[in-house]
Amino acid sequence: MLPQDSVTAIDIGIEPDATMVQHANADNARLLNVFPKGFALDATHHPHITTLQRYVHTADLDKVYSAVDKVVGNEKAGSWRLKAFKYSYMPWKDIGLANIVVEPTDDLLRLQQDLIDAVAPFTAKTGTGAAFYTADDPDINQPTMDYVAAFVPAGTGKNFYPHVTIGIASQDYLKEMVAKPFDVFTFSPMGASVFQLGNFGTARKQLKALKFAK
Repeated sequence: MLPQDSVTAIDIGIEPDATMVQHANADNARLLNVFPKGFALDATHHPHITTLQRYVHTADLDKVYSAVDKVVGNEKAGSWRLKAFKYSYMPWKDIGLANIVVEPTDDLLRLQQDLIDAVAPFTAKTGTGAAFYTADDPDINQPTMDYVAAFVPAGTGKNFYPHVTIGIASQDYLKEMVAKPFDVFTFSPMGASVFQLGNFGTARKQLKALKFAK
């Protein structure tokens, strides 16, 4: 039986098509080559575009899935053409979390707001490391926990920064990577999922797979 105050840190993510996945995997391999202590994109580190991160009451997860499914099921997102246009990174101590940045669109912003509204009744203001996937990385860092708590409004609306996380490297390396020309490409969403978050905001455990409208 779950404690009444049990919460889960979730990520509602768009799962991209093979074009983005291939780019993300190639960049991830490049980063692991220079920073082997980083993480590989794999079955428990899904390439995805975060639309919303929230702490939700664990007892309400089935209600969360149902609410999110209603939103996702109304979107014909497979027809969207999204543009990846640069690299960026989020600094933490002497390392950085590298991303492929995606241009925000009206469709993405609308989807995000609909998801915020759908999940609102089930959210908790804060959570601890216990809310995260910790099977192989039990020490969830404070910036990760704070990021989820502040995602609305810090990462939503005009502050929405859609991206695909590709790995970790030293800030010196990432500064050089960001400064070089980026080969712009386009891709489309393939589906969406509710994930349990891990350290550094990674999508570690797929809790529920969802389909966009045809």
